[in-house]
Amino acid sequence: MHVYDVLRRPIVTEKSNAQGNAANQYAFEVDARANKMQVKDAVETAFNVSVTAVRVLTVPAKRGRYGRVLVTKRPEYKKAVVTLAPGDTIQFFEGV
Repeated sequence: MHVYDVLRRPIVTEKSNAQGNAANQYAFEVDARANKMQVKDAVETAFNVSVTAVRVLTVPAKRGRYGRVLVTKRPEYKKAVVTLAPGDTIQFFEGV
């Protein structure tokens, strides 16, 4: 798998912003086949930072409802929380 195929999108929520400010951690949606080493290499290559830890989890699919009849399903996806070395930041997340 190519390095740039691993990262799909950054996850920007209130919790991820708080983690970025307090613990220097950033969240990304990654490819379902990616492992920790591939995620580490992709973040280091794309953002020119040093990664100290990677945590990977699979977010399960959830069902939703619109009104009484229509039932929808959001797909599951893989999420990675990346911890950077002290002093490193990702400029993409700054000012969000």
